[in-house]
Amino acid sequence: MSEEVKLAKEEHVKADSRQLRGTIADELALAADHFCDDNIKILKHHGTYQQDNRDARHEKNADGTPRGKSFMFMVRTRIPGGKVTAAQFLAELDLCDRVGNGTLRITTRQGFQLHGVIKSHLKETIRTINQIQLSTLAACGDVERNVMCCPAPYKNNRVRAQMQDMADRIAEHLKPRTTGYHEIWVTDENGEKINAAETFQPVEEPIYGATYLPRKFKTAIALPDDNCVDVYTNDLGFLAIVEDDNIVGYNVLVGGGMGVTPSAKKTFPALAQRMAFVLPDEVVAVAEAVVKVQRDFGNRSDRKIARLKYLIHDWGVGRFKAKVEEYYGAALAAPRPIDVTGVDDHVGWHEQGDGNWFLGINIENGRIKDEGPLQIKTGLRAVLSRYQMPTRLTPLQGVILCDIAPGDRAGIDQLLRQHGIRGADELTLLRRYAIACPAWPTCGLAVTEAERVLPGILDEMEAELARLGLLGERISVHMTGCPNGCARPYTPDIGLVGKAAGEKYTVFLGGNVEGTRLAYIYRDTVPREELLPVLAPVLALFKAERHPGESFGDFCHRQGKEVLTASADAISNAASAG
Repeated sequence: MSEEVKLAKEEHVKADSRQLRGTIADELALAADHFCDDNIKILKHHGTYQQDNRDARHEKNADGTPRGKSFMFMVRTRIPGGKVTAAQFLAELDLCDRVGNGTLRITTRQGFQLHGVIKSHLKETIRTINQIQLSTLAACGDVERNVMCCPAPYKNNRVRAQMQDMADRIAEHLKPRTTGYHEIWVTDENGEKINAAETFQPVEEPIYGATYLPRKFKTAIALPDDNCVDVYTNDLGFLAIVEDDNIVGYNVLVGGGMGVTPSAKKTFPALAQRMAFVLPDEVVAVAEAVVKVQRDFGNRSDRKIARLKYLIHDWGVGRFKAKVEEYYGAALAAPRPIDVTGVDDHVGWHEQGDGNWFLGINIENGRIKDEGPLQIKTGLRAVLSRYQMPTRLTPLQGVILCDIAPGDRAGIDQLLRQHGIRGADELTLLRRYAIACPAWPTCGLAVTEAERVLPGILDEMEAELARLGLLGERISVHMTGCPNGCARPYTPDIGLVGKAAGEKYTVFLGGNVEGTRLAYIYRDTVPREELLPVLAPVLALFKAERHPGESFGDFCHRQGKEVLTASADAISNAASAG
């Protein structure tokens, strides 16, 4: 990169951080309840974000003075492919009670998040996660984040196991090599020696170098008939090509990403593009080459356009492929003519293929909590404590209980019912395929609610679908409290994206549940209470004018924004006049 380019501040912070150490250990020893700005940027690479309770921002002290921000931390566990043992799951549940806000959250990238951790508990939290053989390293930050993979534990062929093994291999190979993480959180007790400049001994970072990546980097592995990971929304995707129940290779997809800054017209959501076909033993090296090209040529002066999608937009996939081949050291084959055809949420009972069963459980917005008659946290704790089965976290924020003996099914069903946890046949497809980001009160970027209001929106939509006789339709709804796209809102049938204060949203239509098409803006700046009135005429049109077997997203895409808007407005005006 030219020396005349002015680097973003984050680049200098990373370069001066002594391989992601900063002065984190020094600040951990202080009584202050928060970190300085530079350390906040470095802490992301350690798997934690400094936040504050936005619900409490306007509270006052007893003397009437403003209380100020109530600082807390979100701690994210990186879990390749979402594989979690019963003991690990139970330990995370214990942590959420002991140091968090009493809830544990399954993320849209198959990880765990603890919310409400205060600074004095931060080291205990991260150390405990490492003690249970999990890690928060690289769960956030300008590095390869959690590698996603279809979690379904089918064992009647080798495909799922091969995919999960590949996710582990990629994650291990692309994780940062810095020893600072373990020095600060795992092995160090007093923080004195590791921050002395004269004792710092750098290790080689062969993939990331001194300043790591220009921006976050996300990877996923999918099957053509089951794109539950939304592979096209990732910087790097591998679509498994299966022949005779064996993976013969992968189509390599590059340049997906959901984040948008509305005030910056240069930003946009993007789907990945097919770049190449690789054999299984080429995957890790090709992944490294892709990451290194992004490292060396991604934009380091403007973080708004630093993701891989912008580099590919500027270069074109052909030029990018040529550079990857240069770094890889060999030509890459053209991608196979195979694409995504389906998706599954894996909810309900399924034969595993080895005589056992697995059970997918829908967790609304991923939030594991006890609230009224719905005792998800207590119910999962009871099941995992009694049966000790391994689990998988899903990209739709659910959980899969694996390796269940046929004789245990009735007992598990009974335990879940006792705690108000509903089965697949008690949930609409609308609710099963809906996800949301946390938004308020914990995320500092949120401009509106998401997780806390989506259940009510789904209630309204279910009532309207029932009135229209469409309750059995599979319609995916993704909701976020800001345009950054953590819940992948630009690809589903319906995307609801926080736009402005006062609970106003942008409504996207025309994507699909398979995640292979970007939606378009149907209505902008819609108040929360008007979301259903905006959607209801479109649902009525769908019922009246759909083609046989046509999905809601396909219908909206075929109609297009202009036609759909005119037709829906006509229905609304007629209803108002009547």
